Amino acid sequence: MRSPDPTWPRRPFKRPHWGAFVPRPRVAVPSLPVTDRSTLGRLRAVLGTVLEGKGDVIDLVLVGVLAGGHVLLEDVPGVGKTTLAKGIARAFEVDFARVQFTPDLLPSDILGTQILNPREGTFSFHKGPIFTNVLLADEINRASPRTQSALLEAMNESQATIDGVTHRLPQPFFVVATQNPVDFSGTYPLPEAQLDRFLLRVAIGYPSPEAELRMLFAHQRSPPIDGVAPTASRDEWIALQARVRDVVLKENVARYILRLVARTRESRDLDLGVSPRGALSLFRAAQARAVLQGRDFASPDDVQALAVSVLAHRVRLSAQARHEGRTEAGLVDALLRSVEIPT
Repeated sequence: MRSPDPTWPRRPFKRPHWGAFVPRPRVAVPSLPVTDRSTLGRLRAVLGTVLEGKGDVIDLVLVGVLAGGHVLLEDVPGVGKTTLAKGIARAFEVDFARVQFTPDLLPSDILGTQILNPREGTFSFHKGPIFTNVLLADEINRASPRTQSALLEAMNESQATIDGVTHRLPQPFFVVATQNPVDFSGTYPLPEAQLDRFLLRVAIGYPSPEAELRMLFAHQRSPPIDGVAPTASRDEWIALQARVRDVVLKENVARYILRLVARTRESRDLDLGVSPRGALSLFRAAQARAVLQGRDFASPDDVQALAVSVLAHRVRLSAQARHEGRTEAGLVDALLRSVEIPT
């Protein structure tokens, strides 16, 4: 029977050849160059020798390293906070400085000061320990809020202004601050503005029995930190940070971040929600985690894995929530589970 449409069929019909199978082309999953993956693998391995059984903590700190942010390690004394900071500096073979924060520490003890030259009658600037690549701010919450605030400009803009003169800090610049729990004697709570400068807050925790046993034998002759050899260079560190900026994070994942941030601002259990800087920090941290996982695209899994570490220290509980015994981390985790995950 002839079709009423004279133009039908538009194309000649070809019977398929069922005996031949033509496979669909595979879509390659974008990944990092082998050199970058091997560098990150070596960094993980060498840091694993100085902090036994804490691979998840090492990954979080490396996210801060790659993202160009700063990390606050909060836990009881003696769990390896200082050792981890030293290990990072030795692994990258960069300059390292340590400042022990005490109640009598002054901002000039961190930033530097002008020194009079009596012969010439002129002043010369003497740089403080902040002019380094890795700065360990040890027990940061033992200093006064005035001294703590001396780090604000440096952490946010990688520069320090002393006596009206702005000095650029060496690059890369990475602050690892350690903090004892707030209920410890002689501690001051960090101001909200200071906390907001840290990309992540990480709790190390006690090691497992097996990891602690390995630690005992590893320290039998000398501390493992003494055997840390340079694993990457300063230039490789900067190159990895540039690689993070190129990671693809699609709009639906970015909107996922913003929905979570909006929930913190709308929650009745919080007096203070996440700032726009916090949203940007989670965005950048997700990119960094993708690089650490060997991908050049970020996914909702990256956001979920980092949300508590990036956002919990940026919110403030209401009086009712504190009375009920709730925590910032638990509340952020609950809000995260209430936000629809993009597909």
